[in-house]
Amino acid sequence: MTTNLPLVTEIVPIVLQLQPAIAMTNDQFYEFCQLNRDFRIERNAAGELEIMSPTGAETDEHNFNLIGQLWAWTQQDGTGVGFGSSGGFTLPNGAVKSPDAAWIKRTRWEAIPSELRKKFAPICPEFVIELRSESDSLRVLQDKMQEYINNGTQLGWLIDRKQRKVFIYRPNTAVEELNNPKTLSGEALLLGFILDLSQIW
Repeated sequence: MTTNLPLVTEIVPIVLQLQPAIAMTNDQFYEFCQLNRDFRIERNAAGELEIMSPTGAETDEHNFNLIGQLWAWTQQDGTGVGFGSSGGFTLPNGAVKSPDAAWIKRTRWEAIPSELRKKFAPICPEFVIELRSESDSLRVLQDKMQEYINNGTQLGWLIDRKQRKVFIYRPNTAVEELNNPKTLSGEALLLGFILDLSQIW
């Protein structure tokens, strides 16, 4: 007996080219995102908009557990500030990206004028996490992780729930691939932070 189960296909972002017909300022792009909150919208270094549908409820549940662990460590450690998947950052190359979770040293964050922190702050997080959903393209996420590293991120985790793998990104180092790890260490950057993956898989 066979069952006709729906196949989960990989979804890549819809890319909208605006320039040179339309050139959005940073403030205009922020307002555009506020008017379209039902979508996950990022902007690449070429000024193109990358539009994705919201994640499914199951992925969001796992991301909530992930952020909860990072939040608890951040509160105890006190040297930095953490962010969830709704926070957008303007990278040095001009792209605006929203990792699923991020962490920035408090001194760097507080050096940004408060009016800029209210929108897509001009900073690249030291630490980022991307959590792959069933429909996310692995290649798209890998490219995004490399872009973070190229713009100043010191440690990045791409957690692939689909294959139960983790790809660890560091500057000037080959990507490390782990198969079904139980935990992840924040290393020297996030000293003492251990992510329990049993709540993520």
